[in-house]
Amino acid sequence: MLFWKKKKEEAQEIIEEIKEEASGAVEEAKEEISETIEEIKEEVSEIVEEIKEETEEIKEEIEEKTEDIEEAKKGFFARLRDGLGKTRSSLSDKVNEVFKSFRKIDEDFYEALEEMLILADIGMSTSLEIVERLRERVKEKRLTEEDEVKRELRDIVAEILESEDSQLKLDTKPTVVLVIGVNGVGKTTTIGKMASRLKKEGKQVVLAAADTFRAAAADQLEIWAERNDVRIVRLQEGADPAAVIFDGCVSAKSRGADVLICDTAGRLHNKKNLMDELKKIYRVIERELPGARKEVLLVLDATTGQNAVNQAEEFNNAANITGIVLTKLDGTAKGGIVITIREKLGIPVKFVGVGEGIDDLQPFNAQEFADALFY
Repeated sequence: MLFWKKKKEEAQEIIEEIKEEASGAVEEAKEEISETIEEIKEEVSEIVEEIKEETEEIKEEIEEKTEDIEEAKKGFFARLRDGLGKTRSSLSDKVNEVFKSFRKIDEDFYEALEEMLILADIGMSTSLEIVERLRERVKEKRLTEEDEVKRELRDIVAEILESEDSQLKLDTKPTVVLVIGVNGVGKTTTIGKMASRLKKEGKQVVLAAADTFRAAAADQLEIWAERNDVRIVRLQEGADPAAVIFDGCVSAKSRGADVLICDTAGRLHNKKNLMDELKKIYRVIERELPGARKEVLLVLDATTGQNAVNQAEEFNNAANITGIVLTKLDGTAKGGIVITIREKLGIPVKFVGVGEGIDDLQPFNAQEFADALFY
């Protein structure tokens, strides 16, 4: 009995020792876990603070960029408004005269407005369309105030000018932009300004100097290429334009370029060789860049008025024009020709030139144009 009692006491002592050791281990574990939790809390707190600081910085950057965008928009509207100064004096001031000459909106008012629009170089069919729409809106909405009718007139002009295809489509890599038009309308300058805009947007651009028949055409384009730090492909004067386009396609592919902009010969719009040359160029592009989107932009000089409409009609018969670039709007009172071209031919205006500065070639916005026109 004494033996078992002794063994029992020894076992009890062992159990107590184990309990003490376990208790100490638990306490140590608790302390370690507590310390780890505190360390994690501190690290999380630091991360949260860093995220807060970074978020604030991002917010500030977004606000600054938003302000820059708003300022750019205001700047463009100001340039557009100033660039359309002569047209606005010719059109908007005369519209105001018509409104002031009539105490009420009646048939005599519509006839006077129609005549004024025709004389402002908008064209007969387009003027008739505008006045007819205005007549219906005024009757439907029961408009009587001058400002209301003017606002409706601006909206009608904006609707005529509006197009889902008014933006340059660059949805393939590369996209090929063919720039066509008669000599003297500003094709080379347009290409240079367009290359500058695309480069600023992060696009890699290649230029192809396929106007090989006009002396110094390639030299002028090369100056723009150097100014914008973009690649240019050119051959000797008088070379086959399709050969330049071929080299341009090869260069665009090898460089992984986003856009290939091709200058073309400014032959007169009534020459059959324009169609033949374009067909040859199309074949080269289809062979070398199958599936590439082709934007065909016709550059027109706004100062030529109705002659620009005639050029657009002729070129449209020879080529599948996807957009119009209207240059020199700042130097003419005939800016209303934009309305005629859009309404008569259904071709969207994609860019307008409102000055000589490199940033004065701007994507066309129908509502902003109409607002600036009647500002």
